[in-house]
Amino acid sequence: MPKSLIWILVLVCVHGIGTFFGGWAVIDENQSKLDHGQDPLMPMAMAWLLALFCCGLAALNITCAVLARGRRYWVRVALIVCLSLAALGMVFAFLGSLTAGAPSHPAFLVACADLAALWTVSGETGRQYFSVRAAAPGVTTP
Repeated sequence: MPKSLIWILVLVCVHGIGTFFGGWAVIDENQSKLDHGQDPLMPMAMAWLLALFCCGLAALNITCAVLARGRRYWVRVALIVCLSLAALGMVFAFLGSLTAGAPSHPAFLVACADLAALWTVSGETGRQYFSVRAAAPGVTTP
């Protein structure tokens, strides 16, 4: 496996963990506001739906990172989708920080890393790695 793909899989795992905790944070913040008599961020049913979506996306990220060693083609497609969502989210986070008047340099760097990872996975490196079939079990290659 190329080293660039290893770093991309680490990035995908970090995004998966962050997405899981992000979904949990929405539920926690909503519940905290309700407990203190404030208006929630969103209706509780929508918050649970968002948290469920975040947990599913996090599970997909981690699953793709684990199964990437098997060179399954669908893993490449799922990685492209996950990295596209992550890059889009980080670009919006950076643009939001710009409009707030406090540019977030970490959001900019992560957005650049996501775009580079997306370019690598969807480009020749990803195509070459994920299109080659692994050797059958019990078969040794020279």
